Amino acid sequence: MQPNNESSYTMAAYDEAASYIRWHTPLEPRVGLILGSGLSSMADQVEDAHIIPYQDIPHFPTSTAPGHVGRLIIGVLAGAPVCVMQGRFHYYEGYSLQQVTAPVRVMKLLGVETLILTNAAGGLNPDFAVGDLMLIEDHINFPGMAGHNPLRGPNLEEFGTRFPSANRTYTKRLRTLADEVAERQGIELRHGVYAAVAGPSFETPAEIRMLRMLGGDAVGMSTVHEALVARHADMEVLGVSTITNQAIDSLDAVDEPTHKEVLEAGKIVVPKLSRLLLGILADLA
Repeated sequence: MQPNNESSYTMAAYDEAASYIRWHTPLEPRVGLILGSGLSSMADQVEDAHIIPYQDIPHFPTSTAPGHVGRLIIGVLAGAPVCVMQGRFHYYEGYSLQQVTAPVRVMKLLGVETLILTNAAGGLNPDFAVGDLMLIEDHINFPGMAGHNPLRGPNLEEFGTRFPSANRTYTKRLRTLADEVAERQGIELRHGVYAAVAGPSFETPAEIRMLRMLGGDAVGMSTVHEALVARHADMEVLGVSTITNQAIDSLDAVDEPTHKEVLEAGKIVVPKLSRLLLGILADLA
């Protein structure tokens, strides 16, 4: 299914998608995992995998961004029953934010209680380097502040309240667990604020300087929409950014950011991210 103008979903649509997935697997996932740009290879480690292409699932969009395979994989990872999105959807692809976040609500109906979000991000914090992992403590939702919020429109009380709080979007228990796992494995885990923009163009140097001044440590084009919908549905949320490029804040810089650079850096950081997430999943299991 290509991008269209479907702006909102009914409970019947979510139920239909969840029923289709249940029909194709006997497993009951408890942890959802959304893999960002260049990180799809992690899904290859899922055992007893039941693979469903997005285009086969009722009311699911399809991934059009490079580096996003477009498959839902249900199986076992580090002993935990998981539902893995091998590629996500983005607002810049032409989808509504309800379409972008529809899989999160479907996961909730499948029984997922914990959502782990990963993404490729540009490093705003000058202390960050390409290849770093950043634990998301909070976010700045620029599209949402401009009125583009995935919870806009009729509220579905079956999931949550009309006005959910956002001050505890990223669950403290999971952040503490991530720090403990990183320390055990000798992984340096940065902490910071994820600044979300709509894309698909990369940011101008002036925008980079503004984002940094406002408290952003990393910048990207995803994640916050899914996190807000998961929070609305009372799911626990963990977010990890992989720093795949340094944000450029100078007009006279020779280099420029590219998506190819993001994908290549993603390949380098996957082993470290895999170790971290597998350790977290093992503890959750």
